[in-house]
Amino acid sequence: MKKETLIKITKYFLDFMFYAGIVVTATLPLSMKFLGEYIPNFVEHYGELVIIYFVLGIAALVIIRELRKIFKTVINKNCFVRENVVSLDKMFKWSFFIVLMSVVRSVVFLSIAMLVVILVFTIAGVFSKVLSFVFEEAISYKEENDFTI
Repeated sequence: MKKETLIKITKYFLDFMFYAGIVVTATLPLSMKFLGEYIPNFVEHYGELVIIYFVLGIAALVIIRELRKIFKTVINKNCFVRENVVSLDKMFKWSFFIVLMSVVRSVVFLSIAMLVVILVFTIAGVFSKVLSFVFEEAISYKEENDFTI
């Protein structure tokens, strides 16, 4: 698969996730009522779960928005810019916010899936922070090279 094709597919996938995430987050009260017909715990903790999932949805949307910003720089073939370091740092902070909210959610309604979410976002947060260090270093090298020429 060509590099450009993969980049375009990934961009469309991120766009889809972003807009689908807005729809899912906005319709949480309705979908939680629907799911409550099949999962009794959702009815019992309806208010708490709607609030927690709404906050988690917003946090996930912020992370996807930052990924979309980074992808614009990839498409423009100008990845090593300070804005990407800022985006990666935001992704780090929001990932750990999701971990914190997921721990709170686990107190209300514990599930194996939520433990997986905690693990995945812990890894994603650490990975984002390490990447921000790598990008920061690459930008320093790039700026140093630009001054040399």
